[in-house]
Amino acid sequence: MSYQYLLLEVSQRVATVTINRPDKGNALAPDVLLEVTAMFNELGTRDDVNVIVFTGGERYFSAGFDLGEIRKLEKISNETYTELFHRAYRAILFCEQPVICAVGGAAIAGGFDLTMMCDIRYASTRAKFGQREIALSLTPIMDPLWRIIGMGRAREVALTGRIYDAAEAERMGYISKVFPEGELMSSVGAIAKEMAGYDRGCLAETKRLSNQVLNQDLDSAMRVQEWLFRTYIGSEDNHQRIDKLQEQLAKARKSRK
Repeated sequence: MSYQYLLLEVSQRVATVTINRPDKGNALAPDVLLEVTAMFNELGTRDDVNVIVFTGGERYFSAGFDLGEIRKLEKISNETYTELFHRAYRAILFCEQPVICAVGGAAIAGGFDLTMMCDIRYASTRAKFGQREIALSLTPIMDPLWRIIGMGRAREVALTGRIYDAAEAERMGYISKVFPEGELMSSVGAIAKEMAGYDRGCLAETKRLSNQVLNQDLDSAMRVQEWLFRTYIGSEDNHQRIDKLQEQLAKARKSRK
């Protein structure tokens, strides 16, 4: 598939996907959503990609719904557009690899929802976040939002339609870290490249585990985690990484003498 509104760069097992509709603030028209779904479905099958960075660049993320497109809809003809959003959401949320979101500007309504589907979120100081659906007489996405920031805070975000700056988003636990303006992509790129050096299967299993344990009782979750740990401990890759780490520690000790 050729992409008009998404840019893709793959380097050192990191795929960087950039929404590229700057004339519309990266608004989510139907064609953009189709491309997001196709892109993440495709990347999920690639063995040369261990980690995905999803972004709109240093200036944008996504202003949200393309209001011109929504204004054309009637209640009897809204099914297709609704499905486009949820297919895109699921393609990101259930993508095989961990997805890091790098938010350089406004992430509003549907744009905010896209950030919600990612596994880790970083932002620049110029980023803004808001679940503005309530202001448009639309119901918002509550799950997985409540799993990220808790139900009480999720209700505030959904019911007030407030716009939050990056610092407040970090305080509520929605954003993991805020970087200075202009340093977002290089900083997130460095994190992604380090992650991409880890075992691909272990990354994927850890992502699946983080989704699975949320709906289990503690005893069941502990059993699943024990089984997964046993699957990896003592493997050839595990041994190689221990040997490498021990070599690094030995060199560090020598350098301190």
